[in-house]
Amino acid sequence: MSFTSHYLACAGREIHYTDWGPADGPVVIAWHGLARTGRDMDALAAFLSPRYRVICPDTIGRGLSQWSPEPDREYCLDFYVQLATALVDQLGLGRFHWVGTSMGGAIGTVAAATTLRGRIERLVLNDNGPSLAAPAIARIRAYAGNPQAFDTVTELEQYFRQVYRPYGWLSDAQWRLLTETSLRRLPDGRVTPHYDPAMVRQFVNRPDDYERWTEWDSLSLPVLCLRGEDSDLLLVETAEAMRVRGPCAAVATIPGCGHAPALNVPAQLELVRRFIEGG
Repeated sequence: MSFTSHYLACAGREIHYTDWGPADGPVVIAWHGLARTGRDMDALAAFLSPRYRVICPDTIGRGLSQWSPEPDREYCLDFYVQLATALVDQLGLGRFHWVGTSMGGAIGTVAAATTLRGRIERLVLNDNGPSLAAPAIARIRAYAGNPQAFDTVTELEQYFRQVYRPYGWLSDAQWRLLTETSLRRLPDGRVTPHYDPAMVRQFVNRPDDYERWTEWDSLSLPVLCLRGEDSDLLLVETAEAMRVRGPCAAVATIPGCGHAPALNVPAQLELVRRFIEGG
């Protein structure tokens, strides 16, 4: 794997991203999920990087990006879209594809309907849609809002293996990479997931932030939705509605996964590649 690491001031906040592939290649923005980091996209970026330039940001409050000093105002989809728009503008990107897991898909949907309309050529939503199941949101909020801390990295990895079991199959090396790229050490020496727990205030301040049928229905670009077969977040009926409303997405069911497929095995990676290449 080969990438470079960068930081940019976007909407007044420092945002970290990794940059993969040829500088002059067609661009893919790969955006991670709620409590994760851009390094979750390593496997996808490595797979696409022989041809594509792949940009993998850390959302504000996650990974190596700045934590928000105004969490009640900034931890929300509208501000994340501001950050994304500032990022691609500073990078001088005209048109590009977007692959987003969970929250990253929602950011792409809202951006494609607003500030980045006409610039996102193809949109891949990894287990995300314009309406999400409330019980699953409550489940995610419960663990994300109270991140556990452990004495050792090994214990944190075991925790991740349990919490993220719905991601599907990951090799031992991939579990280790997921752990090492998404931990931080606390002042007492323990390790914990690398994000600001205040980011879950999004669900307090904006309980309907992920209800986005208005934006969905305004879209006309090609969309691929990857739905984890056992997902409790993106329900079957929502995915079916996505087939016939708005951009009329292509929907692919990913076996052996819940929320959300890890985008780390050949079958999943090929689905993404074929779609962004127009297949």
